[in-house]
Amino acid sequence: MQQRIGSAIWHRVRHAADWLRRPELMVFLPALTLSAFWLGGERVLLMVALGAPLLFLLAGAFRFHDVPLTPLPDGLHGLALRPHVIAAMDRAFQQQAVTGRNTGCLVLQFDAPDLLMDRHGRAAQTEVLASSAERICAALREGDSVARLEGGGFAIALAPQRRLDLETMVQLAARLQAAIAPPISLGAARIYVSCSIGFCLGTAAPEATGRGVLEAAQVAADDALRNGPGAIRAFSADMPRRRADRDALRAVLEQALDEGQIRAHFQPQISTDTGALSGFEALARWHHPERGILPPAEFLAMLDEAGLSERLSEVMLYQALSALTRWDKAGLTIPMVGVNFSAAELRNPMLAQKLQWELDRFDLAPQRLSVEILETVMADTDSDMIVRNIAALAQLGCGIDLDDFGTGHASITNIRRFTVRRLKIDRSFVTRVDEDRDQQKMVAAILSLAEQLGLETLAEGVETPGEHAMLAQLGCGHVQGFGIGRPMPFEQTADWIAQYRSRHVPPPRIGHRAR
Repeated sequence: MQQRIGSAIWHRVRHAADWLRRPELMVFLPALTLSAFWLGGERVLLMVALGAPLLFLLAGAFRFHDVPLTPLPDGLHGLALRPHVIAAMDRAFQQQAVTGRNTGCLVLQFDAPDLLMDRHGRAAQTEVLASSAERICAALREGDSVARLEGGGFAIALAPQRRLDLETMVQLAARLQAAIAPPISLGAARIYVSCSIGFCLGTAAPEATGRGVLEAAQVAADDALRNGPGAIRAFSADMPRRRADRDALRAVLEQALDEGQIRAHFQPQISTDTGALSGFEALARWHHPERGILPPAEFLAMLDEAGLSERLSEVMLYQALSALTRWDKAGLTIPMVGVNFSAAELRNPMLAQKLQWELDRFDLAPQRLSVEILETVMADTDSDMIVRNIAALAQLGCGIDLDDFGTGHASITNIRRFTVRRLKIDRSFVTRVDEDRDQQKMVAAILSLAEQLGLETLAEGVETPGEHAMLAQLGCGHVQGFGIGRPMPFEQTADWIAQYRSRHVPPPRIGHRAR
């Protein structure tokens, strides 16, 4: 009997403890203490005010259970994950009506992350991410959350604050970039990285949720990355529309490349000494199904913005080498063909190997390919990969032509450093060179420089016999332009070559050499 009574009492005690363990009962504590004061005075009030919380504490009402967190990737411990920053901003929005505090999100993306991994390996990339994460955390306030994003970027959710505006966000983004800028030491190597940052204020997001702010910041970061390196962009309402337009444009351009709508047209180059055909330059033309043949000015910028410049270079290289092979089979001796290489293509760590494979595939000597590089690209020697690739292509045996010479800032040191074979004088110096004395002086100065450095020369944009004759007299080695021949599809080149060689006459001369 006593055991049953004891068991019943214990059951009631446990039931009461379970009931007291519910923390929501704490909302009745003020009413309970007020009732105690009315019924028993101050002494009872003190007993209830002190005893009730103690009773709840003993029952376990204040015991909180930790929510297990997803393990952090790649050993970057201490960082949150995407759901954590979303939850942090959601809490800020829920409390905003009471606190009056605003939040915001920044997304940091590294410039050229693939180049870092290709050059130094995945282990070094992980070390760079870890070091960068430490620097980012050190540059932020206590309460800000940093999360690792897929693909190697970081998201920062700011702790709620009263004064959070556009200027504050820009200053914070610049501070994060400055924190990332110092070199990171990995063994004997010193690695420099830069980042582009996009951000979104909580008040500017399309929807007032943590996910909405984060997605808006990512859209801004993508825009910054396209305009980088080191760009900062704030989210604006038209960014998603522009992004959708770019995606649609990219799909159209990819289709044009895949279906062969963008093709190589070939413009002839002539020797001023012999008048012989010395080569062709491959120039891109878009055979648009509705608008007809479009010149490069209509689509090259769009290709670059869509990130398809490297794909275009591959298409042009294939068509140029195919043309050389077909000319050889037809018995038409064409010494070389020139192909323009974009900065994006020159940053490819495997460019030299890929080019060697293509030449072997067509059984062509490297000397028959002229790699045309804009002077503005060659003047940018901050990119170690571009420097290395140009040197590798020259060592392979390809001719290096410095395109649009005179419009950029390539130094004599760079010209010698990259083993340039030929300077292509920009058309701005060629126009009316037979009439304008200042033009003649400029061209003569360029030709004198080339002669002293042992370089060949080619003048672009030759449109009249007078310009052709003056360039020949000044000593320019080769000419190219509408006055010689317009860019033409491959199918028309054989007839053009036959007609040109049938009427081949010595190059035009003028009565006296320009001084």
